[in-house]
Amino acid sequence: MQPVSLFDLASQQARWLSVRQSAVAGNVANINTPGYRAVDVQPFKDLVADRSLTVASTQPGHISFGTAGGDFGIHEDSSPVVSTSGNSVSVEEELVKAGEVRRGMELNTAVVKAFHRMVMLASR
Repeated sequence: MQPVSLFDLASQQARWLSVRQSAVAGNVANINTPGYRAVDVQPFKDLVADRSLTVASTQPGHISFGTAGGDFGIHEDSSPVVSTSGNSVSVEEELVKAGEVRRGMELNTAVVKAFHRMVMLASR
């Protein structure tokens, strides 16, 4: 049986959410650091869109489909708001990002849980 790529995609999104949560936590930790520039992670939809489909075969009769992709791009946040100390971290924006990460993780977990239940029911 060929592995289901939904689990791979959910795993990759969970890793992306973890990296984004780390970026948000770093921004919050440096909220009072003069000259600190807020960072963010490249949107997940852009990462998925950049992935190309590759075909690899282990034997002449077997074909396996997989995806190729890179690491998550962390970049300076393009926020126009800069305090007098040169710091570009906004507490409100970071709270919104943290909420997005939480909702993304909850959705990811719910989808994987539902798909796992479906696979378990089908295998009975």
